[in-house]
Amino acid sequence: MEKKAILVVSFGTSHLDTLEKTIQVIEEQIQGMFPEYKVYRAFTSQMILNKLRNEMGIHYFNVSEAMEQIAEDGVETVIVQPTHIIPGSENEKMQRDLERYKDKFKKLCVGKPMLSCTEDYKKAIHAIVDDIHMEEDERLILMGHGSEHHANAAYPALEYTFHSLGYHHVYVGTVEGFPELKDVMNKLESDGAKKAVLIPFMFVAGDHAKNDMAGEEDSWKTELEEAGYEVRSIIKGLGEMQGIRKIFLEHLEELF
Repeated sequence: MEKKAILVVSFGTSHLDTLEKTIQVIEEQIQGMFPEYKVYRAFTSQMILNKLRNEMGIHYFNVSEAMEQIAEDGVETVIVQPTHIIPGSENEKMQRDLERYKDKFKKLCVGKPMLSCTEDYKKAIHAIVDDIHMEEDERLILMGHGSEHHANAAYPALEYTFHSLGYHHVYVGTVEGFPELKDVMNKLESDGAKKAVLIPFMFVAGDHAKNDMAGEEDSWKTELEEAGYEVRSIIKGLGEMQGIRKIFLEHLEELF
């Protein structure tokens, strides 16, 4: 009987609490949907893999190591599904790593990251709006990771789509790209808002969410509070939202 595998590729996290609520949950969902496939895990961030190994004694595969193990296990059909948010540099790095293995398997195909078409944006927006309870006078600020990659355009496009769907109380910023927090704060000031809710626009709620977003020092929360806003932080990765996981599962199902 032919051996088949699904490799779930994530950026990764060293925060095991959010890993269990996000990456592990979607992997278990995938295993339940496709019981005839063995599910493997890989992270694209070597820095996180090193931290897990050196500080916690936990070893997970990077993409190349996972593919080597899958080949060694005699698998012939490999389906790869990333949990990346945008088709940016991490997703391209994964694609480059996979390219070296395309001749080792009878079938190797790769699913799309979360925001891959206009419908994905709309589905993601509805999933977030349905999941987060807001008071009428609150403004929702999403903290994306951000990137120097051209796919960073997904973040301003996301905010535009929120507003075009009537959700004018939502703003999008990034840690390492555009728009920045200062851009969001300029809009809040124009808006006249006094209350803000912060949530990570990332699959996991790890270091960026706990420290850069909601930390008690040098964070988005403290910067907003210093500017006079009342701030509420929600430490919840996108991977905890059923509607968000559904987008990834739909991308995976497209490959069958």
